[in-house]
Amino acid sequence: MKSATAYRTISEVSTDLNVPQHVLRFWETKFPQIRPLKRGGGRRYYRPEDVELLRRIQVLLYEDRYTIKGVQRLLKEGRISDPPPPLPEDADEPDSEDGEEMALGDPLDGDDMPGLSDDLRQEITLVVDELRSLRSVLSRLSEKSDKKT
Repeated sequence: MKSATAYRTISEVSTDLNVPQHVLRFWETKFPQIRPLKRGGGRRYYRPEDVELLRRIQVLLYEDRYTIKGVQRLLKEGRISDPPPPLPEDADEPDSEDGEEMALGDPLDGDDMPGLSDDLRQEITLVVDELRSLRSVLSRLSEKSDKKT
């Protein structure tokens, strides 16, 4: 069983929501708020916030009988909260040259810091994700700067 903060594949999300994978991909085209991390080969990894937004969209469409445009309007008006911005594609790229991928998930999964509450672990995970994102942006800016010189 994965941790509550672990990333999910499209297959796992499809199974959890009982929605075909192609529907999830279609929703991505209609709702820009759904922004899974995409890795090599276009594989999607959904954050817990993405899964929660998908679950809310599913309820609005299938149970509350909203149209796609109706749900889009709710999102635009802020009546459904947006998840935080996604990590860039290369945010978890390893520093080594061997091409091994770093694990996606909770950086505090182990017992390296016993006694932390789940809320605090989740907050730290979000901060770590944001730092990785910023590192990636800085790396890309540095690469662009190096190319110009």
